[in-house]
Amino acid sequence: MVLGNRLNATFSDEGNVQYNPDTPDVVQYNNGDIAFIILSYALVWLMIPGLGFFYGGLSRRKNALSLMFMSLLAIAVVSIEWFIWGYSLTFADDGTPYIGTLKYGGLKGVLEQSMGTVPMLLHALYQGAFACITVAIALGAIAERGRLGPSLVFAFCWTTIVYNPIACWTWNSNGWIYKLGGLDFAGGSPVHIASGTAALAYSIFIGRRRGYGTAQLAYRPHSPTLVILGTVFLWFGWTGFNGGSALGANLRAVQATLVTNIAASAGGLTWMMLDYRLEKKLSAVGFCSGVIGGLVAITPASGYVGTPAALLIGVCGGAACNFATRLKNIFGYDDALDIFAAHGVGGIVGNLLTAFFAQSTVASFDGSDAIPGGWIDHHYRQMGYQLADTCATFAYSFVLSYILLFLINIVPGLKFRASEEAEIIGMDDFELGEIADDFVSFQRQWGGGDGGESGPASDKAPSRHSSETPEKAAPRATATEAPSP
Repeated sequence: MVLGNRLNATFSDEGNVQYNPDTPDVVQYNNGDIAFIILSYALVWLMIPGLGFFYGGLSRRKNALSLMFMSLLAIAVVSIEWFIWGYSLTFADDGTPYIGTLKYGGLKGVLEQSMGTVPMLLHALYQGAFACITVAIALGAIAERGRLGPSLVFAFCWTTIVYNPIACWTWNSNGWIYKLGGLDFAGGSPVHIASGTAALAYSIFIGRRRGYGTAQLAYRPHSPTLVILGTVFLWFGWTGFNGGSALGANLRAVQATLVTNIAASAGGLTWMMLDYRLEKKLSAVGFCSGVIGGLVAITPASGYVGTPAALLIGVCGGAACNFATRLKNIFGYDDALDIFAAHGVGGIVGNLLTAFFAQSTVASFDGSDAIPGGWIDHHYRQMGYQLADTCATFAYSFVLSYILLFLINIVPGLKFRASEEAEIIGMDDFELGEIADDFVSFQRQWGGGDGGESGPASDKAPSRHSSETPEKAAPRATATEAPSP
């Protein structure tokens, strides 16, 4: 039976779709793999609003809605970029070691191509969700003082100039990191290091929030409930993020999902206990923060490591991200949601630990060709490959992100920094004319507050989300501050 007028395809005896069945180039798609990747795409997509919930819960009430809305705007902007030329610049098979071509621009010619046992069209859909969440992570840097409009221009340009090339280096078979031998199963460099470093550049460029270094910003996250809800979406969705990167319903996907859960669990418990040693309280927000740290760290290693290694990676990821929250006080930048601490540092830790624990046997669980492995397989050169990948991604993302911010900012109407009035009122009301909950309006009308600068909305107990200077800062591991995922 021929399916349609353009696609020369039939069903095999097993019920799978065969493309070009009467030619030497016959390709057979596996219906189970197709269903699995469609499900994985849906799981990764759900991570993006989950990220918005996480960011919204960590912020003050008067800024929560803009951060949740930002996650949806990121999906819209990046999806269009990915369709126009993003997928082609990343995965075109005739590209250079540094960037693809426009061979698949507008997804032209994708329908006739395959990626293993799934159609390239599905691969484009799935990888597009990775691009969307990468940008959403980076845009958390606008928290409480960045304008949404200019950030959308930045999102489109950044995806093209920063994300597409780095993803090409890492995952395109022509990419220089891929050919070098760098191991990155699901996005330690293109997703986490790139977004975390971009958020660092963004935070430095737009400057500190109003009241930085005073008790005014020593607030607790306004909604631990939203933080937990966001963590549920992220933890759940990460099974599709890492497991789906096997591009098939196979043993490697199962192993990637298993180690993802183990690392998340270890990271959450590690962070929580590090906080407990100072506060003598079990922090829900601290646990959620550690879960994200563990998930980020296991991402590049998930398709290469065994389960015992995942436990160590989770512990190291949670601890490293926890201690990295001090960096903003040491260097004086205002990363309000600790995005660099979670994604930049967590991605670096994961990349380097992959060099230690990658195993050839695990990498071949899906029947693919064996790899040399890491130090556990006596392949000591792998650390050099991972360092080259990490340093190149860090430098490229930071420099190009900062240049993009500078160039866009000089365009009339595209200033990134909001006015002082907007910061006082809150980005929700000032930019959207809408608020996340009625408490903000109630406090303004009856309590004399400004909806988040004082009173219960801010809770004056200090936290790691505070922008206090090192001299004024409360003990580092208070249980209420978390890095962004």
